[in-house]
Parts: sequence; structure tokens; C-alpha cells
Amino acid sequence: MSKIQYPKTVAQLNQLVADLSQIQTNIQQIHWYMRGRNFFRLHPLMDEYKDQMADILDEVAERLIALGGAPYATTHEFIDHTGLPDEKMDWNQYSLSELMDRLRKQIQYLRDQFQKGIEITDSEKDFPTQDMLNGYKAAMDKIIWMLSAYLGEGPLSD
Repeated sequence: MSKIQYPKTVAQLNQLVADLSQIQTNIQQIHWYMRGRNFFRLHPLMDEYKDQMADILDEVAERLIALGGAPYATTHEFIDHTGLPDEKMDWNQYSLSELMDRLRKQIQYLRDQFQKGIEITDSEKDFPTQDMLNGYKAAMDKIIWMLSAYLGEGPLSD
């Protein structure tokens, strides 16, 4: 039995591995450094988001392996390949609203990467991976909607 290979899909899944790894670090930083009146509501939400990203990362990496790829697995690889910022923050550098806006923009980037993956899987006819990515894009849309509502903005505003 020959191995089914989707080279563009594998490359995009690896991009997502790097990005999902970085977003977890960025969310953890927000979790540690946030301050303000909404701290008690948003602090546990960051744990939920980080856990959600970890679960998605695991499934994306496992799908990549199932397709014959090798996921990035080191901090250096994540940093070298992610499209997300790797920035050290100070506890008083950003307001809570600024942190949520920064997170929303990073989630929008992830949503766009999932959309790119959907388009690639369509062109390569890898419909099982496409189905998985559709679900993750919808999950990013929900987070964007929630963060936008917190910021007093409409749903899915770019």
C-alpha cells in the first residue's frame, strides 16, 4: 500500500504546529501578566483558551504524522516558523483591553491560517483534513466573537 501524500497540506499543518505552539506561550503570558477589574473573569478564560489550543495542536500534529509528515517539535523550530510575535511582556505594559485586542489579532491570524489550510486541502482533495480544519476555523471564529464582544465591537470584525 503506497503512502498518500499531500505535500502542501503537510506544509500548512506544520505551519499550524508552529503557530499553535506560539499562541499557547502568548496566552500564558497574558494569563500571568494581566491586571484589572476583569481579572477574575478573564484569568480562567486564558487557561481555557490555552488548553483548547493545546488540544488543537495535538490533533493537527497527529494528522500531520498520519499524512507522512514530521511536526516541528522544538522551541527553535516554533520560533523560526511561526507568524506570531514572540515578545516578552511586562506586567504593566498593556491594559486588559489592549491584551484582549492583541490576543484577538493573533487568533484572527490563526483563523486565516486555518482558512489557508482549508483552501490547500481542497486543491489537494484531502477532505478529512479539510473537515478537521473547518471545525478549528469555527472555533477561532467563536473566540474572535467573544473577544470582540468584550472589546465592545461587533462579531468577526477585522
